[in-house]
Amino acid sequence: MTTPNRQQPNRQQLVAKLHKALRATYKPVDPDTQVPLLEQVLYACCLENAPYDVAVQAYKRLGETYFDLNEVRVTTVAELAETLHDLPDPSRAALALRRVLQGVFESTYSFSLDNAKKHSIAHGMKTLEHIHGIPPFVVAFIGSTALGGHYIPVDLGAMQGLFLTGVMSQEEYDAEKCPGLDRFIPKKAGLEFGSLLHQFGVDVLTNLHGASVKKVVQAVNPDAKRMPKRGEPLPLPVPPPPPAGKEAQKAAEAARTAAEEHRPAGPQAAARPAGKTPLPPPGSGPKRAADGTLVAGAKPGPKPFVVKPNVGRPITIKPAEPEDAAAVAPAAPAKKSDAAKKATAGKAPAAPKGAEKPAAKKPAGSEGHKSAEKSSDKSSEKGNAAAKSKGSKPAADRPSVGDRHSDDLTRRKPR
Repeated sequence: MTTPNRQQPNRQQLVAKLHKALRATYKPVDPDTQVPLLEQVLYACCLENAPYDVAVQAYKRLGETYFDLNEVRVTTVAELAETLHDLPDPSRAALALRRVLQGVFESTYSFSLDNAKKHSIAHGMKTLEHIHGIPPFVVAFIGSTALGGHYIPVDLGAMQGLFLTGVMSQEEYDAEKCPGLDRFIPKKAGLEFGSLLHQFGVDVLTNLHGASVKKVVQAVNPDAKRMPKRGEPLPLPVPPPPPAGKEAQKAAEAARTAAEEHRPAGPQAAARPAGKTPLPPPGSGPKRAADGTLVAGAKPGPKPFVVKPNVGRPITIKPAEPEDAAAVAPAAPAKKSDAAKKATAGKAPAAPKGAEKPAAKKPAGSEGHKSAEKSSDKSSEKGNAAAKSKGSKPAADRPSVGDRHSDDLTRRKPR
């Protein structure tokens, strides 16, 4: 005699049993919707896969450690992970925080998301989904709390809890999607169910074989038998390979390119593990073994190339010229006066007063000009000699035809 196969309960019945069991085991937590929308988003980044009290403390420490949100945006992921050390996955939460702040700043050039609440719920959800790197759990959490929509936030712990109770199939668990979950829960109970499911997922991640997890699984679907052995974790989702085809390959390549463009550089992605410090380039410094240790007795290799700073040549200041050089410089006019004397000496002597003047016309005042030139030559020679002896200004600096009174004074002989 064969026993008939038990009819497996459908998803709607399993969700109703799960809600009843969660309500009997956990207490709902009301979210704080009075703070700005961006702060709720950052708090949701810390809340993913973490208890409520731990997420509150981590977000509070984040505000006490850094001056403002812009300092959080420019801080490396490794430093943020050190601040959020009590979360289950600090690196993931730090990367989500940094990407959200960067995406909001690049789109609005400010740290505000209040414009997402000014229009419909669909517009606000699109605004959140267009932020690069924001987790789906954060979008669903903000849609159900701040925007007032009907969404059930599901993270990794909640998915594992739904998989253990039989609400999700293996294919849906690997694809990390639970379609139609919000249709089996009324909107007025959506916040309560999401809070209870999150607490159940945290217990699944932290204490899989605990009493509360076993109690819920036995109350919902004892025939599921998906609980692993004691001491073994639940296997993570294995996403299926992308479908073959040119369009799928183009989509995958575009996704990889976008992820590479927005990936944080080098040490900002995560903390560098111990023992993974890169070795120096080959050929620099002494020879080393494969593990980086120095080879005993080996000759030292070439020194590593060091780029020196562009240092300019020192400024050389020439010494000041002596004062005698300035006195020697104006000696040229004196030579000219000597040459003028020799030229006038070769000429014929001047005619006596009674002699007849030549018929050639001369401009008026030419004789007075010649006598003035001779007197100026004599005065320039005497002035130069006096300047050399007393250190006064040379005659070259004086006008060629000076004051008659000064000329007479230079011509006088000492008594």
